[in-house]
Amino acid sequence: MNRQRLTVVVSAPSGAGKTSLCQEAARRLPRLIHSVSYTTRAPRPDEQDGRDYHFVNEPTFRGMIEAGEFAEWAYVHGHLYGTSRPLLEKQFAEGLDVILDIDTQGAAKLRQDYRTGVFVFVVPPAFDLLETRLRQRRTDSEEEIRRRLAMAREELHHYRHYQYIVVNDIFEKAVKQLCCIITAERSRRDRVDLSFLDVGID
Repeated sequence: MNRQRLTVVVSAPSGAGKTSLCQEAARRLPRLIHSVSYTTRAPRPDEQDGRDYHFVNEPTFRGMIEAGEFAEWAYVHGHLYGTSRPLLEKQFAEGLDVILDIDTQGAAKLRQDYRTGVFVFVVPPAFDLLETRLRQRRTDSEEEIRRRLAMAREELHHYRHYQYIVVNDIFEKAVKQLCCIITAERSRRDRVDLSFLDVGID
């Protein structure tokens, strides 16, 4: 069945688990790939270049901005983050659907350019859990944790701009919910091209 390629944009405050959800959804669903963003921040001990992020220095990132290589980019938590437009288009050309985990600034930009995209907002079952998860990482300073929590309070107000809400309480349940959203969106009437039937369907 011919079908328009799907862009799934997942946003959440820090510590809500959006990256893990996106990676697991891409592992479970066929023809779905997790888009890896570029960033100027240093990798954490458990992160790998090319798997978690493409880690580049600021001059390289700004050169990519000037060359128009980003579908979206934003300054978040003191660092630059962006999504490669050429990579997105390459993945679409290969017949893949793409899932992206990006902040609310980047999502707002993609909402303008990818109007048929699916936008999902991930929230914790309680705000206090965000602080617990951030501290359990043991990778951020106290100042960084406080900054992320302050921004998280602001980001939560953006939920109304998203079509779907996933509460990440039990990870397995949240993954299944995200996969169900993507599966249903893949079958929407306005996404499916039935011209291959060749029976005069408009």
